[in-house]
Amino acid sequence: MSFLTKVFGGKKGDKAPTTGDAIQKLRETEDMLMKKQDFLENKIQHEIGVARANGTKNKRAAIQALKRKKRYEKQLQQIDGTLSTIEMQREALESANTNTSVLTTMKNAADALKAAHKHMDVDQVHDMMDDIAEQQDVAREISDAISNPVAFGQDVDDDELEKELEELEQEELDRELITIGPVADDLPTVPQGELVRPTPSKKKDEDEDLRELEQWGS
Repeated sequence: MSFLTKVFGGKKGDKAPTTGDAIQKLRETEDMLMKKQDFLENKIQHEIGVARANGTKNKRAAIQALKRKKRYEKQLQQIDGTLSTIEMQREALESANTNTSVLTTMKNAADALKAAHKHMDVDQVHDMMDDIAEQQDVAREISDAISNPVAFGQDVDDDELEKELEELEQEELDRELITIGPVADDLPTVPQGELVRPTPSKKKDEDEDLRELEQWGS
């Protein structure tokens, strides 16, 4: 099998390789050419050494070495161009392979979505949502009816209740006043006449002594 047959997949009637197989073959070819580059670079360095060694001793050998170096450099230049072409082709295949994977995934997702909506009808969905909204309204009305205190005799007038409360407070206040009793009878009597200031006992003793002296003098 020739090199080209190995790289491009054999006869013309053969099945085309997949992008993954083509990418793998291109990478193998790149590795082979890079090894060829290393071989040629070593040969070039060897021929340069031969030319330097025979530059003054054997001019013919030195010239032959430089000719071989030129051929190796030309081959190396060709390999560089081939590697650039293969690299661009490999990148294009990798991009195509990525796009194929993405498109396959998107198609599978679209098929799955289509299958999920297969048994769904837009009008049925709208009808179902209307039924749900209606049942929510019914549930809300039932809750409001249950929580409404009107059915439990709460229709009493607030003014009447306040009036009754004031009467109860007044009765309680009257009861407390009766329990305390009259306060005025327990207070001391206020004197009506002029207050008499009491005479000190010392003054009284002095008056008695004066009367005794007057009796002795008479």
